[in-house]
Amino acid sequence: MTPVEGRDLYDDPRFHDGYRRLRATGAGINEALEIPAMARHLPAVQGASVVDLGCGTGALARRLADAEAAEVVAVDASRRMLANAEPHPRVRFIQADLESLSLPSRSADLVVSSMVLHYVADYPALVRRIADWLRPGGRLVFSQEHPICTAHRGMPGWLQTGEAEEGCHIGAGWVWPVDDYASEGPRTQHWILEGVGKHHRRTSTLIATLLGAGLDLTAIEEPTPTATALHTRPELAEHLRRPPILLLAARRRAES
Repeated sequence: MTPVEGRDLYDDPRFHDGYRRLRATGAGINEALEIPAMARHLPAVQGASVVDLGCGTGALARRLADAEAAEVVAVDASRRMLANAEPHPRVRFIQADLESLSLPSRSADLVVSSMVLHYVADYPALVRRIADWLRPGGRLVFSQEHPICTAHRGMPGWLQTGEAEEGCHIGAGWVWPVDDYASEGPRTQHWILEGVGKHHRRTSTLIATLLGAGLDLTAIEEPTPTATALHTRPELAEHLRRPPILLLAARRRAES
């Protein structure tokens, strides 16, 4: 089966409808884990020029604009996602593939990306372009699926290996398989649709690529659910057993 990736994935009506239902119900991990983690690491954006890579329907872009960013250039390859984006006077939406996106050098104070870069085939090339877009001292903050989750070639998710505890969603008797971690490259997964294409990279590769492009790592986080979140949604406890998200933040080095 040919993997479904990027623009084709989010423009597929079956996937698009399933994804919108997931976000509308809050059943995923975005609201509970990813959005709070991004908020912890985003710098003040008042008066800043911001680029949002893989903006989807523009929720993060609008939050940044509401925080008084001067302009947010919100980019996504999916026509369907952009068609559902709510306009904002300081958000400029662009339909473009991140693999070939070109922006002016030193035009951005901040580049953000929320749960997108695991779809990008040529991560090193994109990071080099991001470093070029950033002004000296500019920031990059992005989240993506954790390499522990993308490592196994089949990406099967939790596997039951023994007798599960009664009434327990994921607990004793369940394991998360990690295999082929050092073998980087394409992966396929059943997620809403069969054959969703992603790209696995080691954590060390993700960080080394940032450093090699002239960026200094400023933060790394593997978000976990808070006690409050666990009280509201006990099923989130599975994310204490393995990290679903990796967040990295970096700064472009000031030129001498």
